[in-house]
Amino acid sequence: MPAALSTPLTPSVCPLCGQSNECAIAAGRPAESCWCMTQAIDPAALAALPQEARSKVCICAACGTSAPVAQQPSAAGNPPSPI
Repeated sequence: MPAALSTPLTPSVCPLCGQSNECAIAAGRPAESCWCMTQAIDPAALAALPQEARSKVCICAACGTSAPVAQQPSAAGNPPSPI
């Protein structure tokens, strides 16, 4: 379960990275003009949202369309173990 948010939710800020989410609705524009209406959203990004942010604030395009950063190989050159 993701940790609780330590800062209040802001409609124009991505709760995952803290950058502008470019949300059309938060900017007062029609939902149809939002970036999220034309791009697939990575399910892993949605799963990473804290429960209190779900259905309340939008993530940004960078977080929504990119896979989570993979762990770097260990110093011994062995790949990390799967979770």
